Amino acid sequence: MAAESSPTIVWLRDDLRVADNPALTAAVERGRDVVVVYVLDDESPEVRPIGAASRWWLHHSLTALATELDVLGASLTLRRGPAEKVVMGLVDETGGDAVHWNRRYGKAREVDARLKSALKDRDIEAVSHAANLLFEPWTVKTGSGGPYGVFTPFWKSCLARDEPRAPLDAPTSIPGRRVDGDSLDDWGLLPTTPDWAGGMRDEWTPGSVGAHERLEQLVKVRLADYHRRDEPGLDATSQLSPHLRFGEVSPFEVWHRLRDGLSGLAAKNHAKFLSEIGWREFSYHLLFHHPDLATVNYRREFDAYPWNDPATAGLERWQKGRTGIPIVDAGMRQLWHIGWMHNRVRMITASFLTKNLQIDWRAGEEWFWDTLVDADEASNAASWQWVAGSGADAAPYFRVFNPVLQAQKFDPRNEYVAKWVPDEGTDDYPAPMVDLKESRQAALDGYEAVKAAKARAS
Repeated sequence: MAAESSPTIVWLRDDLRVADNPALTAAVERGRDVVVVYVLDDESPEVRPIGAASRWWLHHSLTALATELDVLGASLTLRRGPAEKVVMGLVDETGGDAVHWNRRYGKAREVDARLKSALKDRDIEAVSHAANLLFEPWTVKTGSGGPYGVFTPFWKSCLARDEPRAPLDAPTSIPGRRVDGDSLDDWGLLPTTPDWAGGMRDEWTPGSVGAHERLEQLVKVRLADYHRRDEPGLDATSQLSPHLRFGEVSPFEVWHRLRDGLSGLAAKNHAKFLSEIGWREFSYHLLFHHPDLATVNYRREFDAYPWNDPATAGLERWQKGRTGIPIVDAGMRQLWHIGWMHNRVRMITASFLTKNLQIDWRAGEEWFWDTLVDADEASNAASWQWVAGSGADAAPYFRVFNPVLQAQKFDPRNEYVAKWVPDEGTDDYPAPMVDLKESRQAALDGYEAVKAAKARAS
């Protein structure tokens, strides 16, 4: 096949956007036809299959992206299977002479490395781009040249570096080449019976349009109240997390949009919100250096912790929001209804599971992975380990959130609980499943095994 007729393949993953998409921009700039492909890889062992809520989001995000690409002259090809096999097959099918993609940072990067090697062995251009993090994880190092394990010096080091690059404009047109693929409906990403996604449909608009609407709302409205972001009864958080997780908006777009035109109280809250972006960067820094973050204790002495059996300790009651602790139940019911939970309440519910019920943090991480629309392989795992005490820069194990006091402090008018737990105070509402004081002490007693393991290792 003549070189000029060989297309460039753009392999999309968690970067479902046309603006500020370096892989797509580079492909267009090559001047050849462009084949845009998304591969649903639920077979490669290095790729964690996404949960049910994320599958719902992915369906609608791909639908929105296909519309955007169509307007620009391209089409979205859908293929399912092991990514290496699918992409190499697409190269053979189309005669493609280049494959571009944006980087991943967990175990899945092993797939990317093998594919890049296989492509280069055939003299096919294979290029990975920096697109989804402000700072590549291997470039941020301590004074001794190693990775960071504490957030504050990590973020201070990041902020001392050059300003993150400006976002790239979306292509004005794409010389797309249409290639047959799967039907999105045939992937079965949406729930059927029962249809549990009604609350999510009411709450969210997946896709870049919805992402930029959230970003503008943050800048123009919500940032002014961001100092009250810990109050779950208010709409004071950005709710950008699912859009960032699926790459419908890039962190570079968020960073520079926040830097443009802020004044007054919004400007004061700017640094607070950017620190939340910083925690996302830190989580990926940890994941890059510890790819088993979702399954292995960062602090290995926690391998000795005597966790309770989830089946008998109340995991199902926690999942269903039937613990008898109103703020915990409110969070778990919000999660089930809209696929998202306020960040302060995530900490409260996670602390209750790991400390008061003494259930392994991995059981909670798996539930959140399945039910969150923003289930992120780095942030979800790092956050659960942080609360449990087993993670990097973790909360001290003896810090046990008292959910009653947390509700009094952050939901003083009971607005959040009243919305999600209308049965509080009725005969149908359960009594607390544990005594908070006694269960806290039991958790601290269990920590003695961790301290003993640490002493033996030192």
